[in-house]
Amino acid sequence: MRNTQPLSITLPHEMAAMVKAKVASGEYASESEVIRDGLRSLRARDSALESWLRGEVAKSYDAFESDPKSGVPADEIMARLRAAYRERVAKAE
Repeated sequence: MRNTQPLSITLPHEMAAMVKAKVASGEYASESEVIRDGLRSLRARDSALESWLRGEVAKSYDAFESDPKSGVPADEIMARLRAAYRERVAKAE
């Protein structure tokens, strides 16, 4: 029994050129290897995002739900960000 399944895909010219360049450089032995590696990276990114959502985000949400006063209003956060940005710009000048 095969562990692979052939697929036919269509890529934009820029992506197809990138795949071919990876093979031509010797970094990968075939176009399929490039695509497989890209899919492995996508799976790892999705897994990391899911882990972050289930861990950090869910934990923060639950903490806020149990004590809504612990939250920081959006306008206050934006004010802090703008102040920090202005400070960085001033230091750079």
